[in-house]
Formats: sequence, C-alpha cells, structure tokens
Amino acid sequence: MSYEDLDVWKRACRLSCEVYTTLSHCRDFGFRDQITRSGLSIPSNIAEGFERGSVKEKRQFLFYAKGSLAELKTQVYIGQRIGYIHSEKAIRWRQELDEIQKMLAVLIEK
Repeated sequence: MSYEDLDVWKRACRLSCEVYTTLSHCRDFGFRDQITRSGLSIPSNIAEGFERGSVKEKRQFLFYAKGSLAELKTQVYIGQRIGYIHSEKAIRWRQELDEIQKMLAVLIEK
C-alpha cells in the first residue's frame, strides 16, 4: 500500500494546504513560518515513514507526525487566541486534527 492511498495522509495534506493558504497573508512571519512548517510535517512524516525499510522506522515517523500534529494543534489554539485565526476555522481545524490523531494512533498500533 502506498502512503498516497491512505485517508490520513490525504486529510493531513488537505489541512496543510488550508493552513498554508489561510495564513499566506499573515504579516507575522515567525508565526506563519512555524505553523505552516508543522502543518507540512504531518503528511511529510507519514509519507517518509511509509517509504522506510522497516516497521520500526515506519512507526517512528508516524510518531513524528503525531508530534507535529500536537505542535500544529497548539499553534492553532494560540493563533485563535491572538486573533490570527477565526474561531470557527480554528475549532474546525482542531476537530480535524483530533480525527487525524486517531487515525495515526490506529496506524501505529498495526
């Protein structure tokens, strides 16, 4: 199975694209750079893990993806609190991150 066939990878890619485009005009470069990098890391680590040679390496990269997910979720929360991200969008993103997190947990356990 290719990582491109995984719903979790597809959903993480869609969310990463949405975060990137939503914040593309944010003038706070430090915040914008950090949140887009953590968003990009989730599907990137899933992909890298699936291309690794061993199950142990694959699991490690899925854990990296979970770490990036927690980082992004935190940044979304902060972005909402400081007014960079509208509340409705932040809530929706955090809900999507919760779903992606559950999907990653299932993959890690397999």
